[in-house]
Amino acid sequence: MAAHEGHRAYDAVIVGGGHNGLVAAAYLARAGRSVLLLERLQVTGGAAVSTRPFTGLDARLSRYSYLVSLLPKKIVRDLGLDFRVRARTISSYTPAERAGRPTGLLVGGGQRRTRESFARLTGSDAEYQAWQRFYGLTGRVAARVFPTLTEPLPTRAELRRRVDDEEAWRTLFEEPVGVAIEDRFADDLVRGVVLTDALIGTFADAHDPELRQNRCFLYHVIGGGTGDWDVPVGGMGALTGALVGAARAAGATLATGHEVVRIDTDGTAAEVTYRTADGEGTVAARHVLVNASPRELAALTGVAPPVPAEGAQLKVNMLLTRLPRLRDTSVDPREAFAGTFHIAEGYEQLGAAHAQAAAGHLPAEPPSEIYCHSLTDPTILGPALVERGYQTLTLFGLHTPARLFDRDNDGTRDELLKATVAQLDAHLAEPLADCLATDADGRPCIEAKTPLDLERDLRLPGGNIFHRDLSWPYADDADGADNADSGGSGGRWGVATRHPNVLLCGAGAVRGGGVSGVPGHNAAMAVLETTSG
Repeated sequence: MAAHEGHRAYDAVIVGGGHNGLVAAAYLARAGRSVLLLERLQVTGGAAVSTRPFTGLDARLSRYSYLVSLLPKKIVRDLGLDFRVRARTISSYTPAERAGRPTGLLVGGGQRRTRESFARLTGSDAEYQAWQRFYGLTGRVAARVFPTLTEPLPTRAELRRRVDDEEAWRTLFEEPVGVAIEDRFADDLVRGVVLTDALIGTFADAHDPELRQNRCFLYHVIGGGTGDWDVPVGGMGALTGALVGAARAAGATLATGHEVVRIDTDGTAAEVTYRTADGEGTVAARHVLVNASPRELAALTGVAPPVPAEGAQLKVNMLLTRLPRLRDTSVDPREAFAGTFHIAEGYEQLGAAHAQAAAGHLPAEPPSEIYCHSLTDPTILGPALVERGYQTLTLFGLHTPARLFDRDNDGTRDELLKATVAQLDAHLAEPLADCLATDADGRPCIEAKTPLDLERDLRLPGGNIFHRDLSWPYADDADGADNADSGGSGGRWGVATRHPNVLLCGAGAVRGGGVSGVPGHNAAMAVLETTSG
């Protein structure tokens, strides 16, 4: 429906229909506020959507975002969402070659199997013991930090007291994560597996003095208070579908095909101008919640843009007629691909890939990780595909910053995809190409998205999946009033901007990033705290 039908003014207008905007809409509507959500595209969901990318095949893939860890159960309960996740039985498998023989590291399937895999790869029990100690430390931090994400933003000192572990604080919050990895682990492959969680969508070295890698690592090990990464049943679109249902049932109006082009505000009342296929319109609001990037927020409100963001990942979706056989015959492909399958992610390989990309070149050995959604949740495939043994593969490549694609996005994408698949093929007993399904037009079922593709499709600034560098989950002690749109702490809930009645509820908010709903929840709480209805 058109945004102006029914109401000319709302308690809250939400700009952008990604999952965070939908979370905010559902909370505010359930609290009795009048809510209008305006989405530029013809569908809601943003990056958290399921699509059928391959012509003529009933495979609903999580096209962009694909795993769930940071979504608090509190949000699912509060909003009454019909949404479930399933745990992966295997955490990860990393193929390797030692003494000329194929082998690998399997993490998962029980402590005994994991311990034996470490010993078989490294020759002793030392790395397994170090692994247990290190992830015991991150687990203790997760249990204490994760609950704070849906509370008012703590100061740095308050969060440090909450963690109550000086070794853990120094390891995760103060020293480059490379220090901890090199001090605690000796095996290059084990070191690399640990480091990968610090590099998802983040172009940084293990010893980056700005600690961008530490912030990324922190968010990847605190989810749910455990650090587990689970599979969304029905695909990522099941979450946004449930959120759409919750928001509408509570009375929110969701208008797709409405692109917001300007926000005018005096700090108390706001006017939102939008564009549709039929022309422009305006709507008044007491509060405006922006589920878009800080760059987009700046453009809409007419302020200076923030420092440009840059994404650094390759996302590849595939449909296979069968899983490929592995050179390492000690592991079943159904286990190896059920968790995170690490490719070219040894510690030295990751360092070399970063150095090559920083020098303006594609990595010679592109690092990436793969997992098979359909092994854990076959419901994303139609019954005929399941019966025939089809499987999905999702690949996420690292250290491929947007700048590498500026001159020739299509050509560079093809070159990178070929090199990435070659790294996988080196560990397979048969080429991946032999296992790819073909669509109704006879084309191989594989699609790749570069940072520039994501910027074009979803307006992610520079293709950055977090909208900008991830923030620490605290307010700096000295600047608690800084604004989210200028890179500061974002006020009491981490969502404030320089305009009192305009809030940032997207991934670029403090404690944003990933499929969490946390910025949407926190923006809604900020509105409800300041209004009596």
